[in-house]
This record gives sequence, structure tokens and C-alpha cells, in this order.
Amino acid sequence: MYRVASRIRKALGDAPLTEVWFAFDDLQAWSGRLQGQPLASVETLGKALLLKFPDGTTIYTHNQLYGRWMFSTPDRRPDTGRQLRLALSTSKKSALLYSASEIDVLAPGRLDEHPFIKRAGLDILSSGADWPQVAEWISHPGFARRSLGHLLLDQSFLAGVGNYLRSEILFRAGLAPACRIGGLGDQAVEHLADAACEMMRRSARTGGITNDPERAERLKAAGWKRRDYRHYVFGRDGQACFDCDGPVEKTVVAGRRLYWCSRCQAG
Repeated sequence: MYRVASRIRKALGDAPLTEVWFAFDDLQAWSGRLQGQPLASVETLGKALLLKFPDGTTIYTHNQLYGRWMFSTPDRRPDTGRQLRLALSTSKKSALLYSASEIDVLAPGRLDEHPFIKRAGLDILSSGADWPQVAEWISHPGFARRSLGHLLLDQSFLAGVGNYLRSEILFRAGLAPACRIGGLGDQAVEHLADAACEMMRRSARTGGITNDPERAERLKAAGWKRRDYRHYVFGRDGQACFDCDGPVEKTVVAGRRLYWCSRCQAG
């Protein structure tokens, strides 16, 4: 979502919006108020997108599993079978949200009242937090008793961590999914915070590649498929760990598949 926010900012810039269109009847009254304004900012909070206007109004969107942003010129629409939910256009470019079911408009001063906003945790990418700040956040006593395999999918912990990032963060931190924050020493907490920063920023920068950048380039040049060089462990069950040559294992935690190396993640 962080990369999508950058694309929206680039597409629409600071030009006044010539079109603000909502598919949902209860939101259509906002179109006239917002049309003619430019976007003041496009921010992320985990997997939510916050489109902010100069008058303090915010359009909140969450793609869930199916939503997708597409871009075009204002005089045409992408050739897709998806249903258009939100259209934002300037005289030169359109940013179009398809298939998303969760779109809200929040009046000035009401942003913090939204249920998702109220419970969202620290967003490493949008906040710019460094690892000491992340370490301080994850050391909060409220997180202490929960296993990392469950906790990393909770958006009130680290907003924006999805399923593949959970496996990759744990691998880089050298921690098993059953570990609990309260059972970690200071150094392990620091490693976890640093791994979360590294993996989230690398994924945003590379479009989802979390493996060591030099290794990924080398394997790509050797003819490896993207799915095989993209991650350290995620999706690689039965294959050799890049670091120790032991087998990558697959399990299910919190109803989602999780991949790990029991040799490298013995901490």
C-alpha cells in the first residue's frame, strides 16, 4: 500500500480534482464538496489508505483482499471486469479504485474516531520510525504474553505486516514463531525491531522482494524464477535454507501459512 500511495501522489500531484466519484450512495453527497480541491496528502496506516484534503476531510479506503488501484487518463477507463468504487481525476490523470468494499469519508476532526484508526498499531513505513523506536513500541507490556506468530498479524501491533512479511521478519530476527515478547532478552527485542524495519522497507523498495538483494540479483541472473528467489523462507517449504542449507518448514499459525527454518530460528 505504501507503493500505491506514492503512485497516487505522483499521478494526481497538487492539481485540483475535476472528478471525485463514489459508487456507494451514502458517500455521493461528498463529491461536490471535494471536487475542485487538490489532495493535501496521501498517507498509509498499515493496509489502509488515507486521502486527505485541505479542508480536513479524509477519504479512508481499505483494499481487503480484492481491492486494486489502477491509473489512466481521464477520458478512458482500464479494460477490466472489476467494479469501480472510487474515481479521483485531475485534468491529466485518474486514480481509480476497483473492487474495494471498505470506503469511508471522514469529516474534519473525525479521523481518530474511525474504528480501524483507533486500533491500528505503529506503521513503520509511514511513521519513519527507526529500530530503537520500534523496540520501545513492541516492548509494551500489553504485547508480552502473545506468541510472535500470532502477534505479527495483529494490525494493532505493527500495522502493515502481512502474511509473507511475518515469516520473513521472524527469519531475519532468528526467532521461532512460538516465542513471546515477554520471554525475549533486550538483544532479541532489538533484533526483532531491526528485522521488522529492514524487511518492511526492503519490501516497499523492491516491490515485495525480501531476500538479500545481492543474492536475489545473482539468482535472477542464473535463471531462477521470481517465486524461488524472492523470499528467505516464505513459500519455500522443503527447499534448502539459503543461510544454513537446512530444510525450510511450513506450518499454520493463526489460520495462515507460516514458513521458517528451525535451525536459524532457534532463538
